[in-house]
Amino acid sequence: MREEVFSASIQKIEVMDADDEDDHPWIEEEEYRKLYRKMMIARKFDEKAFSLQRRGEISTYAPHKGQEAAQIGAVFALEDDDWIVPSFRESAAFIMRGAPLDKIFQRWMGDANGQKDLSEINTLPVAIPVGTQNLHTAGLGMAMEKRGDENAVLGFTGDGSTSEGDFHEALNFSGVFNGHSVFFVQNNQYAISMPREKQTKSDTLAQKAIAYGIDGIQVDGNDILAIIKAVREALEKARNGEPVLVEALTYRLEDHTTSDDSTRYRDDEEVDEWKEKDPLKRFRQYLKDEGLWTDELENFEQEASKRVDEAANSAMEMDDPGLDELFDYVYSETPDILEEEKEALKKEFEVEK
Repeated sequence: MREEVFSASIQKIEVMDADDEDDHPWIEEEEYRKLYRKMMIARKFDEKAFSLQRRGEISTYAPHKGQEAAQIGAVFALEDDDWIVPSFRESAAFIMRGAPLDKIFQRWMGDANGQKDLSEINTLPVAIPVGTQNLHTAGLGMAMEKRGDENAVLGFTGDGSTSEGDFHEALNFSGVFNGHSVFFVQNNQYAISMPREKQTKSDTLAQKAIAYGIDGIQVDGNDILAIIKAVREALEKARNGEPVLVEALTYRLEDHTTSDDSTRYRDDEEVDEWKEKDPLKRFRQYLKDEGLWTDELENFEQEASKRVDEAANSAMEMDDPGLDELFDYVYSETPDILEEEKEALKKEFEVEK
């Protein structure tokens, strides 16, 4: 005889479409407009980066269009001494954290110098492998607990990484060792071409937290106010050694990367349905309904495009990295064999010239 001993119950947070909406005392009036401006800059950055990739200035690019609310809202919820662990689609998060636009472009153009000085804004460099950033999030959170720190770490990842062992190991270690970690899963419905329903039998990704003894919550990922509310609550717990898994329901409106063709696995009807939930469009209408819209915001799209264009031009005008940089930052003390390889490569380049 089988007996049902447990049924997962996951809280879903919504704000803009909620019937019991409050006055959001946790956001100042001008902060609404700041959030919209950041979202618009992120959207224009995305469009420009896509254009630069098609021109050959960038080899490949991972668009974040449709996920601006998730990234910008999550970073807005952080304190200055909190840390960020990105994956590879977090350009909007970098923008909100304060990384210079030209430096973000520089990184996408293949120059690692675009990631210099990120530690000054408590941000790790981009992690391309799927899932490894979850281990970094766990490690930082565990270190914070061991040191007795009162800050937390926000780790970005995608729904695809929840099928990786790294994800489950990270949650397990964080729970056991009371890590100050918030695992922020942007569930954009597809791991490249693999739809979420073919990755897992779980009704939600958030409920995967329960197996590891930590909290899991789901949030409307296209509702920037809900994101801020959910992540702030999660960070408050994490700072006290209670890690949290947040699942943000969102959608990438473009291809997985510029090397992908999403028309091969998504139909137009599905994409059009999610376009109606575009976070920028939703937030704009919300601000108008709440009497927070201004003429300055109406004209800001042009200003955002100008800033992004200037940053892209600045990045393209930067000097290329030197040959030495391939070798000098691999070890704290460069071994002799690497020095020999560097000198040999220099001579080879001189011969070719």
